[in-house]
Amino acid sequence: MKPHIYFDLDGTLTDSYEGISNCILYAVNELGFPHPTNDFLRHCIGPPLHETLPMLVGKDLTAEALNLYRKRFEDVGWLENKPYDGIYEALESINNKNYELFVATSKPRIMAQRIIDYFKMTPYFKRIFGSEFDGTHSSKVDLLRFAIKENTNTSDRIMIGDRKYDLIGAISNNMKPIGVNYGYGSIEELSEAGAISIIERPADLEETIKRVLNKKITSIDIR
Repeated sequence: MKPHIYFDLDGTLTDSYEGISNCILYAVNELGFPHPTNDFLRHCIGPPLHETLPMLVGKDLTAEALNLYRKRFEDVGWLENKPYDGIYEALESINNKNYELFVATSKPRIMAQRIIDYFKMTPYFKRIFGSEFDGTHSSKVDLLRFAIKENTNTSDRIMIGDRKYDLIGAISNNMKPIGVNYGYGSIEELSEAGAISIIERPADLEETIKRVLNKKITSIDIR
């Protein structure tokens, strides 16, 4: 049975800060609220938006803010995005090994598929898992539980992501958690969430995956 390797999208495969932050700013501006700080905007990349938008516009206006966000994101925001340096080379190398690769993101599945297609990453991945517009599978714990039910033919699973939500979801579903420090989460956040390895660049992905699967990492490993 081939090991299954799951990748987060934002902050792991692509740098989407510009698009996500511009869409949040558009939504709060349209509703007449002050702009958040850059630090807060970075914090918004990872958790579901219905958890972060209430901090900016209040509960009553969250649905309207989410609609405004999605309107701009579907028009132009998804294009304000770029793959991380070295990610294509890493995916090519990993894909040539005896693994099956998947995307698991809290972003709506339809938008995630569009982004993966646009950046020509589709050949690397067996399937894209994401949330639905009604909020189904927006929690990484629920999303990964669903993904595992859809792909039961392995006993080895790794989740790779840049935020604590990715790692908490992995651990809750008995997956091995690997953190990446080139995205939006800090080493402290990733280590506290339970990462067994934290990498600084995509070039380290292949070797780290191999070490984790071979059980050569017994305590947190920062590369």
